[in-house]
Amino acid sequence: MKDAGTPLQRQSRFITLEGGEGAGKSTVLAALREVLAATGEEVVSTREPGGTPLAEQIRGLLLDTHHEPPTTDTELLLVFAARAQHVRETIVPALQRGAWVISDRFTDASYAYQGSARGGDVQFIAELERRVVGIAPALTLLLDVPVSIGLQRARGRGASDRIEGEHDDFFERVRSGYLARASAQPERFRVIDATQPADVVAAEAVAHLRAFIEASA
Repeated sequence: MKDAGTPLQRQSRFITLEGGEGAGKSTVLAALREVLAATGEEVVSTREPGGTPLAEQIRGLLLDTHHEPPTTDTELLLVFAARAQHVRETIVPALQRGAWVISDRFTDASYAYQGSARGGDVQFIAELERRVVGIAPALTLLLDVPVSIGLQRARGRGASDRIEGEHDDFFERVRSGYLARASAQPERFRVIDATQPADVVAAEAVAHLRAFIEASA
């Protein structure tokens, strides 16, 4: 367990994708993975909640619509339980091997969903981040899309999970939370207009990745 005062360790080969429902993260992740793999590098692509068998089971609990809704603290702790497993079993071992890791969501999602949208204690989230996560990405691409457009895309895919079934104002708070974090940490975040065609969004994401790699060389 990390000490509460231990700073997060920024990982130079760890990239995260963030955004609300229907932002198109899966398409962008595939494009980034292809570019990195073309250089001969190992690339591990993963997601949250999830990324390990146990974490995927926790994801199922979080998204299931057939049991009583979890309280805000229960949801937060389940997310961090899955994240702790994900970090220890998937992300850190891959980084230690020298691989690139691209994750569809990471801790920023907790600040946006459980913090901004649910009204959870942001200081508690930060403490959990320091104690049970301990690492942070070096680059985060935020795919920003108006809530009405994102939800239309997401709900067009079929049945909604528990999170997708929330009201529009919930997702407005998610979006605001993400944009606030991007504004506060411009050195790490790159905001992409995800209302553009998917190929344009992917190309912009790839350009940000290439610029990041060049600047890090």
